[in-house]
Amino acid sequence: MALLHRATLTPTKSEVIAEWLPKQSWAARLPGLKPFGGYRLDDPAGEVGMEGMLLRSADGAVVVHVPLTYRAAPLEGAEDHLVGTTEHSVLGTRWVYDATGDPVWIATVTATVLEGGTSAAEYFEVDGRREPREPKAVAVGSGGSVLRPEVVVVHEVGTAPEGDAVLRGRWDGGEGVLVVVRSGGRR
Repeated sequence: MALLHRATLTPTKSEVIAEWLPKQSWAARLPGLKPFGGYRLDDPAGEVGMEGMLLRSADGAVVVHVPLTYRAAPLEGAEDHLVGTTEHSVLGTRWVYDATGDPVWIATVTATVLEGGTSAAEYFEVDGRREPREPKAVAVGSGGSVLRPEVVVVHEVGTAPEGDAVLRGRWDGGEGVLVVVRSGGRR
Protein backbone atom coordinates (compact mmCIF):
# COMPACT_ATOMS: atom_id res chain seq x y z
CA MET A 1 0.00 0.00 0.00
CA ALA A 2 1.32 3.44 -0.93
CA LEU A 3 0.22 6.13 1.50
CA LEU A 4 0.34 9.47 -0.29
CA HIS A 5 0.23 12.96 1.16
CA ARG A 6 -1.57 16.00 -0.14
CA ALA A 7 1.57 18.09 -0.15
CA THR A 8 3.52 20.72 -1.98
CA LEU A 9 6.93 19.79 -3.38
CA THR A 10 9.52 22.45 -4.13
CA PRO A 11 10.85 21.93 -6.72
CA THR A 12 8.16 19.61 -8.10
CA LYS A 13 8.96 16.08 -9.26
CA SER A 14 8.45 17.24 -12.84
CA GLU A 15 10.98 20.05 -12.37
CA VAL A 16 13.55 17.73 -10.77
CA ILE A 17 13.18 15.21 -13.60
CA ALA A 18 13.22 17.90 -16.29
CA GLU A 19 16.65 19.03 -15.09
CA TRP A 20 18.07 15.51 -14.74
CA LEU A 21 16.62 13.79 -17.81
CA PRO A 22 18.57 15.61 -20.57
CA LYS A 23 21.82 14.49 -18.90
CA GLN A 24 20.92 10.81 -19.39
CA SER A 25 22.39 9.27 -22.54
CA TRP A 26 19.24 7.24 -23.19
CA ALA A 27 17.03 10.36 -23.06
CA ALA A 28 19.18 12.97 -24.79
CA ARG A 29 17.42 12.53 -28.15
CA LEU A 30 13.93 12.67 -26.59
CA PRO A 31 13.09 16.34 -25.98
CA GLY A 32 9.78 17.57 -24.67
CA LEU A 33 8.88 14.64 -22.41
CA LYS A 34 5.96 15.32 -20.07
CA PRO A 35 4.80 13.12 -17.16
CA PHE A 36 1.37 11.57 -17.65
CA GLY A 37 1.17 8.85 -15.02
CA GLY A 38 2.94 6.27 -13.00
CA TYR A 39 2.71 3.37 -10.59
CA ARG A 40 3.98 2.77 -7.06
CA LEU A 41 5.73 -0.16 -5.44
CA ASP A 42 5.54 -0.87 -1.73
CA ASP A 43 8.66 -0.93 0.47
CA PRO A 44 8.00 -3.68 3.05
CA ALA A 45 9.86 -1.58 5.65
CA GLY A 46 7.83 1.53 4.83
CA GLU A 47 10.91 3.74 4.56
CA VAL A 48 11.51 4.25 0.83
CA GLY A 49 8.97 5.73 -1.56
CA MET A 50 9.08 4.01 -4.96
CA GLU A 51 7.45 5.31 -8.11
CA GLY A 52 7.72 4.42 -11.77
CA MET A 53 7.00 7.66 -13.62
CA LEU A 54 5.78 7.54 -17.20
CA LEU A 55 6.48 10.41 -19.59
CA ARG A 56 5.29 10.94 -23.14
CA SER A 57 6.84 12.83 -26.05
CA ALA A 58 4.93 15.83 -27.37
CA ASP A 59 3.74 13.84 -30.40
CA GLY A 60 2.71 10.89 -28.22
CA ALA A 61 4.91 8.47 -30.15
CA VAL A 62 7.39 7.73 -27.35
CA VAL A 63 6.69 6.64 -23.78
CA VAL A 64 9.56 6.79 -21.29
CA HIS A 65 9.75 4.94 -17.96
CA VAL A 66 11.73 6.52 -15.12
CA PRO A 67 11.75 4.58 -11.83
CA LEU A 68 12.48 6.78 -8.82
CA THR A 69 12.96 6.33 -5.10
CA TYR A 70 12.36 8.94 -2.41
CA ARG A 71 14.36 8.86 0.82
CA ALA A 72 14.45 10.89 4.04
CA ALA A 73 18.27 10.89 4.03
CA PRO A 74 21.01 10.48 1.42
CA LEU A 75 21.68 6.92 0.27
CA GLU A 76 25.32 6.15 0.98
CA GLY A 77 27.28 5.25 -2.14
CA ALA A 78 24.52 6.32 -4.55
CA GLU A 79 25.72 9.83 -5.36
CA ASP A 80 25.85 9.00 -9.09
CA HIS A 81 22.15 8.08 -8.98
CA LEU A 82 20.94 11.23 -7.23
CA VAL A 83 18.32 12.94 -9.39
CA GLY A 84 17.89 15.86 -6.97
CA THR A 85 16.27 16.95 -3.74
CA THR A 86 12.88 18.39 -3.06
CA GLU A 87 11.19 19.96 -0.05
CA HIS A 88 8.02 18.03 0.81
CA SER A 89 5.58 20.13 2.86
CA VAL A 90 4.68 17.15 5.07
CA LEU A 91 7.81 14.95 5.10
CA GLY A 92 10.60 17.53 4.80
CA THR A 93 13.62 17.15 2.55
CA ARG A 94 13.42 14.16 0.21
CA TRP A 95 16.38 12.81 -1.74
CA VAL A 96 15.19 11.62 -5.15
CA TYR A 97 17.17 8.79 -6.76
CA ASP A 98 17.25 7.01 -10.08
CA ALA A 99 15.90 3.75 -8.66
CA THR A 100 18.36 1.65 -10.66
CA GLY A 101 20.95 2.58 -8.01
CA ASP A 102 18.74 1.89 -4.99
CA PRO A 103 19.03 -1.61 -3.47
CA VAL A 104 15.55 -1.39 -1.92
CA TRP A 105 13.97 -0.78 -5.34
CA ILE A 106 16.07 -3.51 -6.99
CA ALA A 107 14.96 -6.06 -4.37
CA THR A 108 11.32 -4.92 -4.48
CA VAL A 109 10.97 -4.86 -8.27
CA THR A 110 12.71 -8.24 -8.54
CA ALA A 111 10.29 -9.76 -6.02
CA THR A 112 7.29 -8.11 -7.72
CA VAL A 113 8.29 -9.52 -11.10
CA LEU A 114 9.25 -13.03 -10.00
CA GLU A 115 6.31 -13.47 -7.61
CA GLY A 116 3.76 -12.16 -10.11
CA GLY A 117 2.99 -9.19 -7.86
CA THR A 118 1.31 -5.94 -8.72
CA SER A 119 1.88 -2.27 -8.11
CA ALA A 120 0.77 -0.93 -4.75
CA ALA A 121 -2.73 0.31 -4.02
CA GLU A 122 -2.62 4.08 -3.51
CA TYR A 123 -4.30 5.93 -0.64
CA PHE A 124 -4.51 9.44 0.74
CA GLU A 125 -5.00 9.81 4.47
CA VAL A 126 -7.78 12.34 5.09
CA ASP A 127 -9.04 13.13 8.60
CA GLY A 128 -7.76 9.80 9.92
CA ARG A 129 -9.35 7.79 7.09
CA ARG A 130 -7.68 6.27 4.06
CA GLU A 131 -9.23 7.27 0.76
CA PRO A 132 -8.22 5.22 -2.30
CA ARG A 133 -6.70 6.98 -5.28
CA GLU A 134 -7.06 5.49 -8.72
CA PRO A 135 -3.53 5.09 -10.13
CA LYS A 136 -2.82 6.42 -13.62
CA ALA A 137 -0.93 3.22 -14.40
CA VAL A 138 -0.67 -0.29 -13.01
CA ALA A 139 2.25 -2.68 -13.16
CA VAL A 140 2.06 -6.47 -13.00
CA GLY A 141 4.86 -9.00 -12.69
CA SER A 142 4.83 -12.04 -14.94
CA GLY A 143 6.12 -14.45 -12.32
CA GLY A 144 9.00 -16.76 -13.01
CA SER A 145 12.19 -18.28 -11.76
CA VAL A 146 15.56 -16.74 -12.51
CA LEU A 147 19.06 -17.69 -11.37
CA ARG A 148 21.18 -14.73 -10.24
CA PRO A 149 18.55 -12.15 -11.23
CA GLU A 150 19.67 -9.14 -13.21
CA VAL A 151 17.26 -6.21 -13.46
CA VAL A 152 17.09 -4.27 -16.73
CA VAL A 153 14.97 -1.12 -16.76
CA VAL A 154 13.24 -0.38 -20.04
CA HIS A 155 13.49 3.40 -20.30
CA GLU A 156 11.99 3.71 -23.76
CA VAL A 157 8.87 1.55 -23.66
CA GLY A 158 8.68 -0.70 -26.69
CA THR A 159 12.41 -1.45 -26.76
CA ALA A 160 12.53 -4.29 -24.19
CA PRO A 161 15.43 -6.75 -24.41
CA GLU A 162 14.92 -10.49 -24.15
CA GLY A 163 14.26 -11.63 -20.61
CA ASP A 164 12.99 -14.42 -18.45
CA ALA A 165 10.38 -12.42 -16.53
CA VAL A 166 8.92 -8.92 -16.90
CA LEU A 167 7.04 -6.10 -15.21
CA ARG A 168 4.36 -4.99 -17.63
CA GLY A 169 2.63 -1.63 -17.27
CA ARG A 170 -0.83 -0.58 -18.43
CA TRP A 171 -2.16 2.96 -18.67
CA ASP A 172 -4.92 4.77 -20.50
CA GLY A 173 -4.13 4.27 -24.17
CA GLY A 174 -1.16 1.97 -23.84
CA GLU A 175 0.86 -0.78 -22.28
CA GLY A 176 4.36 -2.16 -22.43
CA VAL A 177 7.24 -3.88 -20.68
CA LEU A 178 8.85 -1.63 -18.05
CA VAL A 179 11.39 -3.97 -16.43
CA VAL A 180 13.02 -7.22 -17.51
CA VAL A 181 14.46 -9.64 -14.96
CA ARG A 182 16.82 -12.11 -16.60
CA SER A 183 19.44 -14.57 -15.49
CA GLY A 184 22.67 -12.77 -14.79
CA GLY A 185 26.23 -13.86 -15.22
CA ARG A 186 28.49 -15.39 -12.62
CA ARG A 187 29.11 -13.51 -9.43
